Amino acid sequence: MTARKGLLERLREGPVIGDGGFVFQLEKRGYVKAGPWTPEASVTHTDAVRSLHRDFLRAGSDVMQAFTFYATEDKLVNRGNKAGETIGVDKINRASSKLAREVAAEGDALTLGGISQCPSYLSGMSKDDVKAEYRKQIKVFVEEEMDFLLCEYFEHIEEMEWAIETCKETDKVVAASMCIGPEGDMHGVSAAECAVRMARAGADVVGVNCHFDPFVSLEALKKMKEGLEAAGLKPFLMCQPLAYHTPDAGKQGFIDLPEFPFGLEARICTRWDMHKYAREAYELGVRYIGGCCGFEPYHIRAVAEELAKERGRFPPGSDMHDAWGKGLEMHTKPWVRARANREYWEKLMPASGRPYCSSMSCPDNWGVTQGDSVLKQQATSTSSEEIAKLKAMQDQKKA
Repeated sequence: MTARKGLLERLREGPVIGDGGFVFQLEKRGYVKAGPWTPEASVTHTDAVRSLHRDFLRAGSDVMQAFTFYATEDKLVNRGNKAGETIGVDKINRASSKLAREVAAEGDALTLGGISQCPSYLSGMSKDDVKAEYRKQIKVFVEEEMDFLLCEYFEHIEEMEWAIETCKETDKVVAASMCIGPEGDMHGVSAAECAVRMARAGADVVGVNCHFDPFVSLEALKKMKEGLEAAGLKPFLMCQPLAYHTPDAGKQGFIDLPEFPFGLEARICTRWDMHKYAREAYELGVRYIGGCCGFEPYHIRAVAEELAKERGRFPPGSDMHDAWGKGLEMHTKPWVRARANREYWEKLMPASGRPYCSSMSCPDNWGVTQGDSVLKQQATSTSSEEIAKLKAMQDQKKA
């Protein structure tokens, strides 16, 4: 039997397509609690997680990422979330890894174990303590034979470096993506410098994920690519953005938008937006192309269809779709049949259906994410007069 190709070999040959956003999808389906966003569903609702993996595999995903987002011990017991105590971080991460392996074996997909930022860093714990939190997860991924590791959803390059260093204690390929936009990380480090520091820390693949839409994310990646080229570094590039339009988001992205997290549907990208995203990402040189929050299987299918020529195949899910709406030729209405072509959908400017809805929102610009004690101190020191002034400015922007 021919050995399966690893991540780096596949990236050298062409684009690798990631999967989409598990926490948002499973929250909508009733299996994840908004707020903690933790993955205990891998234990409590195994079939729901397995089913979503299969949907992404059918849509064209080349990687089954274990559902381990925020599954550090300090996060699972944070703010009254008792999942870490009642189930345990080890059990959750092992169950998630096994599900990813199971579904990956149904196709030719790779498996991935991911770690993300943890509360220990924001609370000011030492480098050794933070790295200890990551080792608990990474140990499971190594024992469960995940194909590679991913450090994702980091807002601070320092913590990202610590995470990469911990992953490099193994012999696994390491990818790294930060939840930042073109302005860089939360401490003012530029996107270009973040990319350089990720690569120098040992990441084989670097890029961005979450917090911003596909096109804002690609702007950040352009800066990262320029920085890497200037430094003479050549890691592969990856992009796994939101499926929500965020042209009006501030430095922290969509979490500052008033629609976060329950009113974002009006911002959802169409499948045709994803065709454009996939093409622009590929032409920029991005070779790991996937999605994060808001991405559904049909979004990934659009990415796979746009890059079908480069990949040498269409995804299984295209059997019931036909690229660019070709199946509409069988519709009973002639005006709908006339839409069975690429030109129509590429030129479409979708309407929201909300007559009094503004095109953009006023973000809640809270600033750098910090511990609760710091935020309380800031809130206490802010006078009622200043609060009134800020509210007036916000109302004026909305008007």
